[in-house]
Amino acid sequence: MTKILNYLWRFWLLLLAFFLTIILGIPVYILSFSKKHYKYAYKFVRIWCFGMFYGMGFRYDLIKLSDQKIDKNKQYVFISNHTSIMDIMLTCILLPDHPVCFVGKKELVKIPIFGTIYKRICVMVDRTSARSRADVYRRCAEKMEEGNTIAIFPEGGVPDDTSIILDEFKDGAFILSSKHNSPIAAYTFIGLKKMFPFDNSKGYPGRVRVYFNGVINPTPSPKDSKSEAFEEIKKTLLKHSV
Repeated sequence: MTKILNYLWRFWLLLLAFFLTIILGIPVYILSFSKKHYKYAYKFVRIWCFGMFYGMGFRYDLIKLSDQKIDKNKQYVFISNHTSIMDIMLTCILLPDHPVCFVGKKELVKIPIFGTIYKRICVMVDRTSARSRADVYRRCAEKMEEGNTIAIFPEGGVPDDTSIILDEFKDGAFILSSKHNSPIAAYTFIGLKKMFPFDNSKGYPGRVRVYFNGVINPTPSPKDSKSEAFEEIKKTLLKHSV
């Protein structure tokens, strides 16, 4: 019976995504063609994200582990652990003043409905192509020059082994931070791994905990900032996960 309810809940996700995309997707699609209008498109993107996140029965609590503040006038590289498709919606909800451009896998464009908006607001990377991976820094730099914040899940994807607390970080976010002197805003998401996993037969509505780990200033050595970010997020997961 529980599995049946979960499948019905996931079907509601598709219906919700369909209607929200019909209502909000068209202005996002049109506005996102103009670089100077993306900040307006982002307002519609956030409404879409609020509708998806809250419409699926989720809420969140923001807990600050650092006294540092996010500067409205700076562009950041946003990072967090990655366990669910809802991480994307939550990221946009958390950043009202920083139009977000995601760096994500090209394959996600294939997701029905969701892919329509996703491909307009992200730098897509084909991980099988060395040229695509190399070009991502140039495209991200262009997005940041346009006033966008770049969001990267440094694990590179959600590991198939659900027992992994935090997968090894890829270098991309930290190279980007170092090359373009952009601070890293680090967050930890706790709850979505169980509440909305990629297994369609599992999950439940609930309250997600979001921990703000603080801002990591760019360093000449991306390995240093990568190590610091990994340790901070893993420490938070180990301490606060139930």
